[in-house]
Amino acid sequence: MKLDFQILDLRTKHAFNIARMKEPPTRRTVWVRVTDDDGVEGWGEAPATPFYGETVDTVAAVLPGLAGVLEDAGQGDPFALERIEAALAMHIGRNPAARVAVSAALHDLVGKRLGVPVWKLWGLDPAAAPKSSFTIGIDELEVMRQKVREAASYPILKIKVGTPRDAEILRMIREEAPEKTLYVDANTGWTTKEAIRLIPMLEEFGVSFVEQPVAKGDLAGLRMVREHSRLPVVADESCEVAADVAKLAGVVDCVNIKLAKCGSLREALRIVHAARAHGMQVMLGCMIESTLGIAAAVQLTPLVDFVDLDGAALLANDPFEGPGIEADGSLRFNDAPGLGVTRR
Repeated sequence: MKLDFQILDLRTKHAFNIARMKEPPTRRTVWVRVTDDDGVEGWGEAPATPFYGETVDTVAAVLPGLAGVLEDAGQGDPFALERIEAALAMHIGRNPAARVAVSAALHDLVGKRLGVPVWKLWGLDPAAAPKSSFTIGIDELEVMRQKVREAASYPILKIKVGTPRDAEILRMIREEAPEKTLYVDANTGWTTKEAIRLIPMLEEFGVSFVEQPVAKGDLAGLRMVREHSRLPVVADESCEVAADVAKLAGVVDCVNIKLAKCGSLREALRIVHAARAHGMQVMLGCMIESTLGIAAAVQLTPLVDFVDLDGAALLANDPFEGPGIEADGSLRFNDAPGLGVTRR
């Protein structure tokens, strides 16, 4: 099998800021292509995130070395998914965005070889997929107000918080969207004491749950927040791979899976199963990425309780077309083989 890649520029409609960092509207992503010996090509995306130790440059640096691993482990057989993914993980360690791009490309390739979409390959029902939220990033209050107005068709909003203006932001959100379902994501922006103090305010504004209120490694803080909160608590940054789930059992109510965080579609499936075994709910999220990356996650959505797959909907220049979210938050599937993605 042959591996090629290309770096693409992405541009968001607005600057996308969260509690721990500010992002410019322009960023880069990596389009990965895996071609088998019969010339069938599968695609995947590597939306590298510095918080998880990756940049576009590190992805570009490790991908050439994965070509040999792909060939040695797969021995020309793209259906050897478990063996190939285990070999990739052993070869480059974490590097989750680089690995998930290859994982998605292999699943796309297998679906194309069989002539079925990946969701059908797994025996899933698109009708079971929940609606996606649409994210409102941190900004000046009037800019956020404009973002909420532009998102008028979405019934669920996820609000980024973790600023001294959180109450003011949520008050404005409720003025503009009094009936919408609200999720809140602090992205590690609060201390434990701050979270416990602020969650009653979230309740007053009718928020459904709070995501990652405290630092990634602060499991004791997460547990304390949950013990003092009537709102469900979701772990995002604290849950990267399936092995993290057991540590979070009894600490949070729900875990958020992101493909570019866990490193493969098959690892995402393992997280789902681990969470269900511990009686936890599951959310499926994303980075800022194109439809190619979002389409890979869409294949898994019938298995989860909450969806936040708006990464491509935030873009001004999506280079791909295919599965994603509609303007009302519903998930868009198709019957095209593999991931069902084409180049614009």
